[in-house]
Amino acid sequence: MNDARNELEALLLDFHEGKLEPEAFARRLLDVQVFVPVKDEKHAIAGFQASTKAEPLLVDGDDGSRILLLFSAPDRAREFLAAFPGYGGGMLVEFSWLLRRMGAGISIAINPEQTPGFDLDPEMVAMVAALLPEGDQ
Repeated sequence: MNDARNELEALLLDFHEGKLEPEAFARRLLDVQVFVPVKDEKHAIAGFQASTKAEPLLVDGDDGSRILLLFSAPDRAREFLAAFPGYGGGMLVEFSWLLRRMGAGISIAINPEQTPGFDLDPEMVAMVAALLPEGDQ
């Protein structure tokens, strides 16, 4: 059964079904597109991000850690984001682009509380980031 809506969801399903080794999964993850919910700007034009510094949605984990919430598509985010007023917009970016701009010690949740979904703890995030090509911006 494959209910994948896009490349990221197909990748997540393949990994969950054991069709990919962890390193192959991590390498392919670098090239897929993710939806990053961002805080709405005050006095913004609908659908237009005027600021060059988008504020992504970070939540606190039960252990006090910071978790960056990502989704495989904007429609995957809608219902979940209802609990987070002020996060009506977002950006579609390559996962590798996001990793290059993240601070250390942050976890990632892709499609939280949904299937297919995946959580990366800070160590896993660092392992995937280590696979980024040098100087490839």
